[in-house]
Amino acid sequence: MFPTLPDLLGWGPPIDTHSAFVALGMAAAGIVFIVESRRRGQTDPRIGYLVLGALAGAALAARLGTWMQHLDFSRNLDLVEQLTRGHASVLSALVGAWLGVHVAKRIVRYPLRTGDLFAPAVALAMAIGRIGCLFTELPGTPTGGDWGIVLDTDAAARVGGQAGVALHPSFLYEVVFQAAAFAVLWFWLRHRPIAAGETLTLYVAAYAIFRFFIEFVRGNEVAWMGLTRPQMFLMVTIPLVLGRIAWKASRGEFTGARERLVSHG
Repeated sequence: MFPTLPDLLGWGPPIDTHSAFVALGMAAAGIVFIVESRRRGQTDPRIGYLVLGALAGAALAARLGTWMQHLDFSRNLDLVEQLTRGHASVLSALVGAWLGVHVAKRIVRYPLRTGDLFAPAVALAMAIGRIGCLFTELPGTPTGGDWGIVLDTDAAARVGGQAGVALHPSFLYEVVFQAAAFAVLWFWLRHRPIAAGETLTLYVAAYAIFRFFIEFVRGNEVAWMGLTRPQMFLMVTIPLVLGRIAWKASRGEFTGARERLVSHG
């Protein structure tokens, strides 16, 4: 494990490795967001407030999403501690970003859908940010495969894993997924006749399903009936997202059929 950049690179300032990759991912996402905004002609200055809303919502929800997870309240951090040093959740961050954008839209009265701008940017940010997780967090559960990550004693003690045992590189799996998702969004879906905003719906659905299954090798704490807390959350949200996709598909919003019908009507 490489908690700081000098541990990873052998030189440089003592910057947290995970934070460095998150920052790099955000910078790359910003470039993608700007390029796509200009391509789609959505250059209204109010979009900046939507981005701020997304960032603020993600930052708050990422921490609050893992708060009050124990029935014994004495085991939970207080609110200030949770916001400053509590565990962060990517799934909660995505929900918070979505809420933050919608609140910002109401405040600045921005009427257009923006999911198509955020979808490729989020996928790329996740792909880069998860590299930081790969270098700093518990890789996953034990695997018999030759591709497993083996921790030494110090690294195992730092992340709470098993030393000398090959572990699933679960974050590497996610890096590959997110990179593939970005490629599909950037080189194919954004050029398809899909209703405004719905590429984000497709991305969220794909990631939710992927994340549900990858949780089995992530090594997160089992909460109930062999499932982790993220899986329990996803059991509720996946049917909702798939239901939305089915409804939109029935209206021809993923094939351009609805637009053709309206144009000839």
